Amino acid sequence: MTTDEIRERLRQVKYPGFSRDIVSFGLVRSAEFADGTAHIALALTTNDPQVPRQLQGEVDRCLRELPEVRRVIVDVSVQPVHAPPSGGNLPGSSDSPKSIRYAVAIASGKGGVGKSTFAVNLACVLAQMLSAKGMPGRVGLLDCDIYGPSVPLMMGLQGRPGIEGDGPSARLIPMERHGVKVMSMGFLVDDNTPVVWRGPMVMKTIQQFVQNVNWGELEVLIVDLPPGTGDAQLSLVQTLPLDGAVLVTTPQPAAANVARKGGLMFQKVNVPLLGVAENMSWFTDPAGRRHALFGEGGGLITAEKLGTVLLGQVPLFPELRQGGDTGLPIVVSDSGSPAAAVFQSIAGSLLDRLAKAGQPRV
Repeated sequence: MTTDEIRERLRQVKYPGFSRDIVSFGLVRSAEFADGTAHIALALTTNDPQVPRQLQGEVDRCLRELPEVRRVIVDVSVQPVHAPPSGGNLPGSSDSPKSIRYAVAIASGKGGVGKSTFAVNLACVLAQMLSAKGMPGRVGLLDCDIYGPSVPLMMGLQGRPGIEGDGPSARLIPMERHGVKVMSMGFLVDDNTPVVWRGPMVMKTIQQFVQNVNWGELEVLIVDLPPGTGDAQLSLVQTLPLDGAVLVTTPQPAAANVARKGGLMFQKVNVPLLGVAENMSWFTDPAGRRHALFGEGGGLITAEKLGTVLLGQVPLFPELRQGGDTGLPIVVSDSGSPAAAVFQSIAGSLLDRLAKAGQPRV
């Protein structure tokens, strides 16, 4: 039996509380097999004394089911958690850029709630606010929707990012518009080329977008996540230490219930919830009457159930959709509009909560 076969077997062992295995989390430091004895070394970062014991038992049980294995030795080194990790939010995290002061994920759990439109307008508003404070070019927008990237269209960007350096040290240079540095899979594939990848390829791409892109000095990196709680989300929180997440939902239970599950996922992987944003909250007709087309209260209920705050409600503004289609977000084309005022309020609240949440990374 080879070392690779032992490692492959260990993929059956899940980290307690997660659906992801200890090999993909990077917790297996070595795996050796000789004369019927499997010798496994694990490295964990945890304050829970039950986790090392549980993993030792699971590894032992898993390997003893193999007829070639007569004895299992599991060595576990444990490093306590004294402060937020220098890598991602999960065990086995890797290093991340220290030039990013705050990294914030924009998530929904469910598709179709206008999350990317929200992320684009939020990033542009933050860029305007920071530029007014003498910090231009200090906002980044990372589009992590590998299969259906829409940020390039919404930001009015085309072409390919530049590359600096050669070989393994080469890094991508993000494209920039409206004062926001942007990286997206949409820059790297043709419009008529679908991305047909399995999970590991998605995870590797997101890691490269974080580690192999020259973001420069950023005050805030907004990360637009795809719907769901799968490979992209787990890869991100293992690669980049998120300072928080904002959940985007629409008012109806079908969206709010899924958003709540997304919030529970972030809590489970040690990412603070900065708040909930309710999109498509109502529509105002030409006579000035409000219509709750998707119901009412979903954003507030979601925030209360997750123990966080409702950052704001974004009504159905036709200008928001038009801005996304033309590559000119409403907060840029009409910064004095009611739609822009909503995003300005949400951005201000977000910056306040980031400042109060703790010491930023520098």
